[in-house]
Amino acid sequence: MTLAATELAFRAASVALLLVLAASLLSDFRNVLAARLGAAFALGSAAHAASYSVGISSLVPAWHAPLIAVSTGNIVVFWLFTRALFDDEFRLDRWHGLTWGLVTAFSFVSCLWIAPGGHVRSAVTAVNMIVLGFIALAIMQTIASWSADLVERRRRVRIFIVCAAALYGGLNAVLQILVVGSDVGDVANTVNAGVLASIVAAIAYAMMRVDGADLFPAAAEAAPAIAASQPVGEDAADQKLIDALMRLMADERIYRQENISIGVLAGRLKIPEYRLRRLINQGLGYRNFNVFLNNHRIEEAKAALADPAQAEVPVITIAMDSGFQSLGPFNRAFKAVTGVTPTEYRRLKVNAV
Repeated sequence: MTLAATELAFRAASVALLLVLAASLLSDFRNVLAARLGAAFALGSAAHAASYSVGISSLVPAWHAPLIAVSTGNIVVFWLFTRALFDDEFRLDRWHGLTWGLVTAFSFVSCLWIAPGGHVRSAVTAVNMIVLGFIALAIMQTIASWSADLVERRRRVRIFIVCAAALYGGLNAVLQILVVGSDVGDVANTVNAGVLASIVAAIAYAMMRVDGADLFPAAAEAAPAIAASQPVGEDAADQKLIDALMRLMADERIYRQENISIGVLAGRLKIPEYRLRRLINQGLGYRNFNVFLNNHRIEEAKAALADPAQAEVPVITIAMDSGFQSLGPFNRAFKAVTGVTPTEYRRLKVNAV
């Protein structure tokens, strides 16, 4: 088999697998934002697999430009997908779509006008610097959020997806900047196509090893009710740790502390982080550490909002006293749990008296 045929086979395999992956996500989890963004990222990656070449030594044909533009804009989708994958409260906004449109349009203009105007190196460098910037944003978002996931296998799959995609995209962007204007030959493009096919296959295999409902929960996680008697652990030692944890939450209200992390909480209990994750997940029924904290914060806020003596206390004061850092996240978390806004909840309680 010639190098050209091998490269074509790798490209075809990547495109086919990505299309199947996108169709599967949309079929099974069409109502889940992270899954929809994952499907969009898969489709954009298919455009990349069909259009990408290492090095640019000639002008891009007009028919090729839309594929390259979608492939470039896909880095914005990757960033949004990463955010949705690790942040249960993330929601798309108009400016997200505008950002994707601007990056895609700039890539398209670069292909058809900037590069043909004698500025190939400038155009390629600018486009790939944008790619590297969004990869950096995605990595920072992942580092900041992934420790909140309490389901160990899901955490590993999520971090693998992000790291594999970021590493491949980052290396390609750097390589494209370094070799622009050079004809690197068929070997480099064949190797690149083979690496992409291998990464796509590895990601698909990793996703198959995790329950789809865990990887893409169909709805915001329901907060288990806080009660005096919590589910017991597998042994007496686990139960003692759960009791100690609940005392920290109920008596010391440690959830009020700014930037409280699972590492800080594990330090207070003098146990490794992995064991605390297991206790909160398997012993108390939570899949996300932030949901665990917010459940306690919201219970305190509900009591304050229902207290006639605090009827004149502003909602934002109650939110901050409960441990939330701003009003927006408090309102969203409160409504997700109670079905009403904090103001509506207060009004209902006052009318019920």
